[in-house]
This record gives sequence, C-alpha cells and structure tokens, in this order.
Amino acid sequence: MTRLEQLKTAVSQPPLYPDGIRDVLYARGLAAHFDDPAVLARAYGIAEMFTKGAVHVYPQDLILGSLRGMTDEPAEPNELDYARRVRASYGERHFGTNADHFAPDYATFLKDGVGGTLARIEAAQKTHAADKSKSDFLAAAHITMTAFGAMLGCYADAADALAALTPAWAHSLKTAAQNCRHLMTAPPETFAQALQLTFMAHVAFSWEGRYAMAFGRMDQFLYPYYQADIKAGRLTPDQAVELLACTLYKLGERKVIYGGDDVCNIAIGGVLADGTGGVNALSYHILEAVKICAIPGPNLSARLYKDASAEFLDACLKVIGTGIGYPALMNDEVNIPALQRFGYALEDCRNYVFVGCIENFLPGQQPPWSDGRYNSPKYLEMALCDGRCMQTGVQKGPHTGEADTITSMADYMQRLRVQMEAGAAEYMAFFRNENDRYNRESYASPFLSCFCQQTIERGLDINNGGTKYPSVHGAGCMGIGTVADALAAMEQVIFTEKRATPAQLRDALAADFVGWEWLQKVLLDAPKYGNDEPLPDKYAVWFVKEHARIFDRYKTPDGGGVYIGIASNVQNISAGLEVAATADGRKNGEPLSDAASPMHGVDKNGPTAVVLSTTKPDYTQVACGTVLNQKYSPAMFSDDQNRMKLATLIRTYFARGGQEMQINSVSREILADAMDNPQNYGSLVVRVSGFSAFYTTLDRAVQEDILKRTEQG
Repeated sequence: MTRLEQLKTAVSQPPLYPDGIRDVLYARGLAAHFDDPAVLARAYGIAEMFTKGAVHVYPQDLILGSLRGMTDEPAEPNELDYARRVRASYGERHFGTNADHFAPDYATFLKDGVGGTLARIEAAQKTHAADKSKSDFLAAAHITMTAFGAMLGCYADAADALAALTPAWAHSLKTAAQNCRHLMTAPPETFAQALQLTFMAHVAFSWEGRYAMAFGRMDQFLYPYYQADIKAGRLTPDQAVELLACTLYKLGERKVIYGGDDVCNIAIGGVLADGTGGVNALSYHILEAVKICAIPGPNLSARLYKDASAEFLDACLKVIGTGIGYPALMNDEVNIPALQRFGYALEDCRNYVFVGCIENFLPGQQPPWSDGRYNSPKYLEMALCDGRCMQTGVQKGPHTGEADTITSMADYMQRLRVQMEAGAAEYMAFFRNENDRYNRESYASPFLSCFCQQTIERGLDINNGGTKYPSVHGAGCMGIGTVADALAAMEQVIFTEKRATPAQLRDALAADFVGWEWLQKVLLDAPKYGNDEPLPDKYAVWFVKEHARIFDRYKTPDGGGVYIGIASNVQNISAGLEVAATADGRKNGEPLSDAASPMHGVDKNGPTAVVLSTTKPDYTQVACGTVLNQKYSPAMFSDDQNRMKLATLIRTYFARGGQEMQINSVSREILADAMDNPQNYGSLVVRVSGFSAFYTTLDRAVQEDILKRTEQG
C-alpha cells in the first residue's frame, strides 16, 4: 500500500478515549491562575493544552499534527466533571459571538514564524507598558505563542521516538521532526516547513475547540516556498502533491473522533491584489491532492475571474466529476464588488477567501464570522393574516390588516415589506442581545488574535477593536425560489385572473389545501423561478434588492456591516417546518427552496433557462454569498467535449452576474440505491449545500432533498 493508503487506514481507527483530556488540561491551567485576570487565566489554560497533552504521530506522517492527541489519554471521570464546571464558569464564545469560522493571516505568520511573532508581541509590550488592560492581553498572547512553539517541540520529540521504532518510516519522521524543531523559533524556509507550520496552527485551533477554521489562499501564501524548492531541486511536483494529500487527509480525523466533518475552506485561484490572475502550479496541485483524498473536509473553493484559463476550469470540473462535489465555483467579478460596498480597500477585497461554506471573508483583517437564519417565506403568511402565525395563531408581527382588506398586489407587497422589516428588527435584537452579554476583555482569544493584522500592535483582542476592520454578520435569507414562486402565483391567480380572493387564498393555506385542491393545482401551474419566466424572475430580483435594503440599515456591535446571504445549507428543511402552506402550492411544513436555487423539480426548461433566471438578481448586493446547487449527470464529465459544454454554461452564468455554482455529479440511481443499501456506499461523497458530506451519514430528509434536485444533462 502507498503511504496515503496506510495513513487512511490509521486515521479510520476509533479514538482510544472519546471524552479525552482536553477539558481537564484547560481547567488545570485556569485553576492555577484563579486570581489572575481572565485573559491570563485563559492563556495558561491554552498553554497547558499545547504543552501537556498527549502527542499523536502516525508512522506515515510527512507533516505532523493530529486531533488524536486529546483523545489518546483518558480523563478521570470526577476530574472531568470538575474541569467542565470550571470551564463553564469562565464561559466561552460560540459561533454566534465570533468564536471561530475565521481565516487566519497565514501569510504574515509564515513570514514571521513563532520567533518573529513573539518579537512583535514584546515590542508591543514596551509600547503599551502603561496600559494594564493591553499589557495583560499581550502577556496572554506571549504565553500562548510560547506554548505553541513548545508544542512543535513536543511533536518533534514524539516523531523522533517513533522513528526509532519504525525503521521503514524513520527517514520521513526524522525529517518532519527536524522541520518542527526549526519552526520552534525560526520562520519556514521550505515548502514542507511552511505547510507544517500552517497545519500545526490549524491543529492548535482545533485543540482550543474552534471549528471551520479556513486555510484560505493556500496556493498563494505557500507558493513562494514551493517555487523556491522547485527552483533549487529540493522538491518535485509529485512530492508537493503527496505532502498536501497526506496533510489534508487528516482533516478526516474529526469525523472519526467527533462524528462530524470539519469545514476547512481552501480558496484557490482568484485575482491578486493588483488585479492580475493568481492561478499557479500550486492551484493545480491542491486540486489533485483533494481528488486523491476524496473526503468531505477540505471544502475547496475555486475563484474564477474573467481571464481564468480554460485549463483551470476544466481541471476543476474533472475533480467535481469524481462525485465529491467540489470545488465550489466562485465569481470574482461579483464577490469583489459585493465586498467593496462595505468600504474595504480594493486590494483587501481582491484577497477575499471563504469561511465555513461560502461566506466571503477578509483573511486576518476582521473578527471571526457569525450568521443566522432569517426565514423570509414566513412573512408571506403573516402579510395575509394581520401579522399572525398561521400555524399557531400567535401574533408575531405588526397589525397590517386581514386578507379581506387587501385590494391589490401592490397593497399586499407593502404589507409584506412591513412584516419583513419587523422580522428583521426582531432578528437583529436577538443578535445584539446575545453579543451584549459578553465582556470583551474577559472573553478574549489571545492565541487566535496572534493571527490577525494589527491586534498585536494595538494591544487589543480580535473581538475588542484589535482588527483592521470591524466584525460582520451574515443574515441568511431563506427561500428565494419559494418567495418568487409564491408571489408570482399570487399576482397571476389572485389579482390578474381573479380565480380566488385573498381571503380564499388565506383559508386555503390555513387548511393546507384540504378542500382547496383545485386552487393548489392552479397555483402549482403558475410560472416558476428557474425557467426564464418574467413573472417569478422579477420577484427574485425584488427578493435580493429588498433584503439588501432592509439589512443595510443595521450594524454589528462594533460598527461593522450586516451582509445578506442566500445560502441555507440544510436549513431549508428545518425552516420549512416553521412555514405554513405557501401560494406556490407548497404544503405546510414542507422544505423551502434550497439556497439561491429554484425549487426542486420546477426548473423544467433545462440548464440554460436556470442560468437565465438565476442571473437576473443583482448579486453584488449579497456580500455573504449565495449557493446555486446544480446536479448534472455523470455523462457531462465523461469526456472533453461534454466538459467544454458545461464550462461554457458556467462562464455564461458568471458573465451574466452569477455569484456561485456548486455541482453534484452522482446519478439519481446511485443516490436512490445508497439510501436503500447504505452498507455499499460508505465512501460516497456528495455536495449538500455549501459543503460536502458522506451521503449515507446524512439525515434521511437531507438525502431526499438532494435526490429531488433536477438532474440536468
């Protein structure tokens, strides 16, 4: 077996101790410093994890680092219970309060290394010596970065010890150990060292408990090291691919240890700060590496731009065609202007990456990402019912009048706007209230702050004014297809053809169409989004414009913008449970349309019509990002001619203003068989919505949602 094949076997083994010792180590550090300020106590907790935890090295490792260290040592149950109470007392930030989903500034960290970062901290300590708050923060940053350097040394020692026991792997283990010892104090000099420092930082974030930490533009910040090694004859392209594959495959540890995939977004391609194209040899090597790994975790995203080569897009399609569903294809010509709306410098916008699924982010320049779900279709029923929830009868919105007082489509749209604005006010109040509970000094993140520009020099935490730009929040606006189809059906059936009154529509929806089957059929037969039909498409245009207008009024607690996004992951299913029947013919509780895609099964005029419909909205107003899910038959990837046709369609979509497209290439027959015979499809990876996953591990409702997507040919 090859090195990677043996590594795959080793990674697949269950953890020795699922509970592990992470909480115990962290709490020991806290407990030894109860009288210190919280920021220092947290730093000592992090240092205890980095330096006292078990270190796991695989014999096949080329790049050291593993999540298993925290599960290789048992925790005594009583001490674990005490440790968790100690941690709970100090509290933690979470996703909604900017804990993770962050893209570190790896370019600067690689340039400085551990030693250079410590030197910057020490210089800042002299500058801010008279300010106790800043001095405490900088001391905490110094403690954690020193511990991270020691962590590299722990891995080096463990690799040397394993090399003595495994002669077949001794050379590569000793080389990896030497690289880690070099990195304890010095910046990387080779591609392997740069990759090692990047991955070890990612492991450290994972040990802290952070999730969905993006790698960002690996093909850019690693490229100078790759280029120098190639020129000096120290590295071959094949060796670079092997280093990448053996590193990225270990992202699969999270699934084995904790039961869920990590979503570590990697961005390749895209323009550079000066506007020139950024695709390079490493872009292709990363594509090859993730294809070899064939696991969900990397969540690769390819940034396409006007002059990106046909060869690069074709290489992306070949990887998508394996069935893993990535890279997701992103449009620089839309995303960069969308970010510029918020006042960022152009060169910073050009350097954007993605955190989590598809969320646009400026690496190392703003606090971690947060977002939430704004259930847009819910307000359709409330505008018909004087602000009442049709499912419960509870008055959730303002009084805008009963259905029998609605006089026209324009009248209804005005009521809908009022309900949506009230819903947004509630959404933002909940968001602000949660964030206002957190004391910014007590809930500091000293290690994470070392990976963000200006935090060290300012002496301020990443969530306390230390970053170049303030935090942003993404409002995930649900169901553009559901809303567009419902409004189109209302205009045609209720107000143009007058087949029923607004009050009758309300009664039909409240009855879930029982006794109103004739009206449901008429509504289902109305024009639908995704078919290049003017009526529903105009409401999709309205949807984007209206949501941007509503959320542009709001700011995050530190003065940043509120982006809108049209990307639902699998939340279209849970959000649908909260929404009564809708005027598109959808029944109570059924899933909403998926992200920015047409409703499943209604796009009947082929992929060209989908492209024409979905590019009518102005997506430069959507700074978070969108997800257009498409499913193409495997035959579309089988030969050069078919891929060229698909590439032409994608380029047309982007030229017309499409923001993002992601593609499943697994046939309906295979998906259906995998649902019935999961034991035969353990390695089947599919694109869900913004991320990929092993199909047989998905909830049945999610599997069915993917199965229902229209398969284009």
